[in-house]
Amino acid sequence: MMGWKVTGENQLTPRTVIIAAPHTSNWDFVYLIAAAAHLGIKINWLGKASLFRQPLGFFMKRFGGIAVDRSKKNNLVQQLVTKYKEHSRINLVIPPAGTRDHTDHWKSGFYHLAMAASVPIICGYLDYPSREAGLSKPFKLTGKIDLDMEIIRHFYKNKVGLYPEKTSHIRLREEDSR
Repeated sequence: MMGWKVTGENQLTPRTVIIAAPHTSNWDFVYLIAAAAHLGIKINWLGKASLFRQPLGFFMKRFGGIAVDRSKKNNLVQQLVTKYKEHSRINLVIPPAGTRDHTDHWKSGFYHLAMAASVPIICGYLDYPSREAGLSKPFKLTGKIDLDMEIIRHFYKNKVGLYPEKTSHIRLREEDSR
């Protein structure tokens, strides 16, 4: 995989939320697709709606893309919960920072989605210094957000993106942790 090694194995349950962190570069998507192919897993991912226009739209959907209109609030978590109920297999990759740029905190949508859809979380990563991509074992969230986030924080403590200065803090906003 272009000089990368892939760790872990295809341990997916039919429905999961896969955290993608750290997410600091457009190259992350290329390596994500390659690592998923290497592990033999079909993933889904969210992309801004403009990416799904022709001529690329067909390919974006073919590679598991789900279009999102980011110009307005649209209760995305509930829409995705509905998708989990409608589909027998969906492994949605979500970068919790919501951007490739540095943020002070992660967005909590991935957590609320996994809880509402009652699906396990898998921690996915690209560690650029070691050129390693991998997945954790699936785990069920407890609903105790501080405890769950501590497990996630521990998993990612040594993972470094292509641009370390863009890495977002692994914490939720104060109001999300209540």
